[in-house]
Amino acid sequence: MSHSVSQHLRIDTAEYDAIIRRFIPGYEEMITRAAALVGEGEPALVLDLGAGTGALSEQVLTRTTATRVALWDVDPAMLDVARHRLARFGSRVDFVAGSFHDPLPAADRIMASLALHHVTDLAAKRVLYTRIGAVLRPGGRFVNADATVPREAPRNAAVYRAVIDHMGANGIDVTRAWQHLEEWSGEDRYYSLKEELESITGAGLTAHCAWQGALVAVTVGRKS
Repeated sequence: MSHSVSQHLRIDTAEYDAIIRRFIPGYEEMITRAAALVGEGEPALVLDLGAGTGALSEQVLTRTTATRVALWDVDPAMLDVARHRLARFGSRVDFVAGSFHDPLPAADRIMASLALHHVTDLAAKRVLYTRIGAVLRPGGRFVNADATVPREAPRNAAVYRAVIDHMGANGIDVTRAWQHLEEWSGEDRYYSLKEELESITGAGLTAHCAWQGALVAVTVGRKS
């Protein structure tokens, strides 16, 4: 599996952290809430799937003192940005050029931020969640910060309208904003919150939604 953020979002990788905030309403709160859930209890090892520039990993590492984070991503340009960003954390950080479809090691927490919507088949996503549940250590958590869109109209249209309004408020022309959504649809699939929670439950985890914004939500699966 290969994926290039610069091609997908039509932006330079180094600009990702600034641009993503213009694209996604609630991005900052989503990351903050996810990091708090992951870092709680000082887990020994955290996997960051589709880690990108390391924004979520940085918050987890900052909140903890001894937690190690392994960043997994198939995009070398994004990992290069993450290496520079997280250099101050030294041996607490590992970088893996790999996909979340590859075999995963056992971990205390597994997290992802705006990454797993690239799994465009619901059955495949359920398989992935089952694999995640299998490698979580007892008491572990799976924390996913991602887009969720209702299936039914007019609720789904209202979500996209909120995204367009957010882009417009951040200086992106409305016509271009709609073009962004059309471009992303080629590689993205946004499931409803209900489908996400059902998929987590199907993986043998206790699921709940910790936070939900206009587009994005933070879902949690706990392993007993």
